[in-house]
Amino acid sequence: MAEPLAGKVALVTGAARGIGRAIALKLAAEGADVAANYYNSADEAESLCAAIRALGRRAVAISGSVGVPDSVDELFAEFRRHFDRLDILVSNAASGVLKPTIEMTLKHWRWCMETNALALNLLTQRGLDLMPAGARVIAMSSLGASRAMPDYGFIGASKAALEALVRALAQELGPRGIRVNAVSAGVVDTDALAYFPNREELLANFARRTPAGPVLTPQDVAGAVYLLCLPEAAMINGHTLFVDGGFAISG
Repeated sequence: MAEPLAGKVALVTGAARGIGRAIALKLAAEGADVAANYYNSADEAESLCAAIRALGRRAVAISGSVGVPDSVDELFAEFRRHFDRLDILVSNAASGVLKPTIEMTLKHWRWCMETNALALNLLTQRGLDLMPAGARVIAMSSLGASRAMPDYGFIGASKAALEALVRALAQELGPRGIRVNAVSAGVVDTDALAYFPNREELLANFARRTPAGPVLTPQDVAGAVYLLCLPEAAMINGHTLFVDGGFAISG
């Protein structure tokens, strides 16, 4: 049986590690060629591309800071050297500062907002002329967009802004046949979680309160992204899909 995404081209930001890596590998396994964006993780990005090429797909690693307009321009200049279309854009790269909100500065605010929210708009703007009808734009959010979490205030605000942008872009691009959605993941034990001072508490709380099981993997999240890329998801637009095993409904 033919791969569902055969002939498609995907750009995944923050693809070198964790959830981004799992998404890139899943899309490639289902037939897509992949541009893997990274910032500091060049070796990991090249390793990912080697794994994708082993599946028989095209893959290229492209560096760039997704919240900086000039860097996004350079990212797409390199992308266009290898691909002439963009069927799947996954805005996954994220960053931020884990501190109490009352200790934050304007620099922290801009850092969170530009990397986690503005990036979606920059990437969509720069890639729009490459997107055919049927293209998908998927932004990676988190439960902090709607829940208060310790030391997560500015990141949570940026994720809430991201989800608002998803709705606006879905409305604007829907008539072109382009679908824009977000995937909001629960607690996934990736390298990024190691920066949380309450990592063990987060994992234990998630395991205790999740009806579908104690562990959420990057592959679970990648599977949800893949589902939104299928033709059967053509009428899902402007939606935030929670992938958390039911954690968010558990009080």
